[in-house]
Amino acid sequence: MTSHRQTVQALSGLLIALFVSTLSTTVVTTALPSIIGSLQGSQTAATWVVTATLLTTTASTPIWGKLADLFSKKLLVQSATVIFVGGSVLAGLSQDIGVLIGGRAIQGVGAGGLQALVQISIGAMIAPRERGRYAGYQSSATAIATIGGPLLGGLIVDTSWLGWRWCFWLSLPIAVVALTILQLTLNLPVIRRDRVRIDWFGATLISGGVSILLIWISFVDESFAWGSWQTAAFVGSGVALLALAMLVETRVPEPIVPLPILGQRAVALAILGSLAAGTAMYGASVFISQYFQISRGHTPTQSGLLTIPMMVGILVASLIGGRLLSRTGAIKPFLVVGTTLLTLGFAGLSQIDHTTPIPLVSVAMLLVGSGVGLTAQNFVLLVQNSVQLKDIGAATSTVSFFRSLGGTIGVSVLGAVLARQVSNQGATDLGSSGLPTGASSDPVVAIHNPATPGPVRAVLEATYGDVIGHIFLISAIVALLGILAVLALKPVRLRTSLDLPDPLRSAAQGAEMVDGAAAVEELGTPAPGVTTSRSP
Repeated sequence: MTSHRQTVQALSGLLIALFVSTLSTTVVTTALPSIIGSLQGSQTAATWVVTATLLTTTASTPIWGKLADLFSKKLLVQSATVIFVGGSVLAGLSQDIGVLIGGRAIQGVGAGGLQALVQISIGAMIAPRERGRYAGYQSSATAIATIGGPLLGGLIVDTSWLGWRWCFWLSLPIAVVALTILQLTLNLPVIRRDRVRIDWFGATLISGGVSILLIWISFVDESFAWGSWQTAAFVGSGVALLALAMLVETRVPEPIVPLPILGQRAVALAILGSLAAGTAMYGASVFISQYFQISRGHTPTQSGLLTIPMMVGILVASLIGGRLLSRTGAIKPFLVVGTTLLTLGFAGLSQIDHTTPIPLVSVAMLLVGSGVGLTAQNFVLLVQNSVQLKDIGAATSTVSFFRSLGGTIGVSVLGAVLARQVSNQGATDLGSSGLPTGASSDPVVAIHNPATPGPVRAVLEATYGDVIGHIFLISAIVALLGILAVLALKPVRLRTSLDLPDPLRSAAQGAEMVDGAAAVEELGTPAPGVTTSRSP
């Protein structure tokens, strides 16, 4: 049986890899203006520096998950880390915006693997009932990277002897440390299966369909209208590819996304809850930082410090909630409380304007962070508790995929709504103040333009702070869907074994064998044609 110390040692390498991949997504947000200025990129290019990573992360997640059910999880984690490092090097060395976007896309492929594989590896090491005990560590790594990334990016850009390229190069030594620890401490079962066939056609269809829809989300309402022929072309082709992918998945022996898993009530509701939570929480991390910088006039570094209450909420809720969950084994109450706190936090943020006292904003952020701490990992845990060990990769990556998809949709759609609100209200506010309304066509650019007259900038900054509450109101409504999904769950108790119990033993043929007499008792003997060994 693996000891607590051995588990923590293995977790350390996994969480360092997860930390650096998450950090790469958030550290660039505050450095983006400097990057675009240095490489002489356009606003569209700036959007793609962020979107390229989100797109490849989301599209590659199901593929990584399926590969984890077929091959060595340790080797896959190491491969994803190497791919991520390669993308980081390319992005840091880029001399034009196209190469930078390409490097960011490669980073996304590696980051998608790490974000899925870390959770999959944890699921293969620790029984669901005990997993809550360690969930706080994972939430802590994600929280520090998510909230601390913008702060670190601001510090790097503001330090003259560093520069924006260190936003990418900083990840290299951390990744090397992660690879070293993983090699020394991570020992997971390796599947040996005859005649393995990977559904590359289905993977291509899923990746293509998702990519087309994400590209549409990134450009709709900016480059073309919601009701345009371009929208019809993007949505129609994306949906058609995904429909064809679902048809293929029903006919291949090793589907990328096993459809019977999605048909389980607990899994389907967890996916719906993750989609809602992802849409809400990703929007919070992006737009609350913009609120502090654009409307309240704080620097990137100060903005990062002001978001500490959200990080504290995530850390405390995940640590305390994880330990209580391991004691009780009842996961539904924690999800109910978490989604409720998330909704209440966004409801509080929906009331802010450009004069709201910072302590009130901090209380709302604390609620949002607490909600994230009690839901983000527990939705994954709920799904892992519901499936056989042999399907844990596909099931885990599916939840991660929908959470990432929700975040991408949230940032893109909420950003488009915010831009239109600021533009329309900005024209009204400038007109009522007797000022020229031309700056309202692109208010964010006007706010950062040194040539913009002070009175015009002041009006637009106040307008931004006054209308951003609408975005958080939408987030609260979306988070409310998460509450409804959780309430529809049947009471679930986390199992104390790595795999499903005896009644489903026959269905678990081909599952990986794990250390410990309890696991052997649960799984019985390997199926014919299947052998197991430890990772080297």
